[in-house]
Amino acid sequence: MDLLKILAIIGSGALLVVVIELIRRGRLKERYSLLWLLAGAVLLVLSSSRGILEYVSRMVGIFYPPSFLFLIAFLFLLLITLHFSVVLSSLSERSKKLAQELALVREELRNIKKTGLDNGK
Repeated sequence: MDLLKILAIIGSGALLVVVIELIRRGRLKERYSLLWLLAGAVLLVLSSSRGILEYVSRMVGIFYPPSFLFLIAFLFLLLITLHFSVVLSSLSERSKKLAQELALVREELRNIKKTGLDNGK
């Protein structure tokens, strides 16, 4: 077993352990962890099975199988970045709408207080 394979297996296993631990501690929500778990599992399978890695990399046209691992990792990172960009955009829009609603409620409350003070005079 060569050093690169051992490092890939350790790295993939560590990724899975870290993600599972973050989920267990409640620091990472399950819906966001699915892509991380999938990435770690795919990388672990490809890292541990040289035959599968060589077959799939040849099918794709990559002749140095370890570079295929880096390609898969890079693609997963792009996918995860896209996912988080979508989530962030959604949260940004919700935050903007909440701020607008809060401003409207404050203005309405200010008007109610003003008319209440005017009626009391």
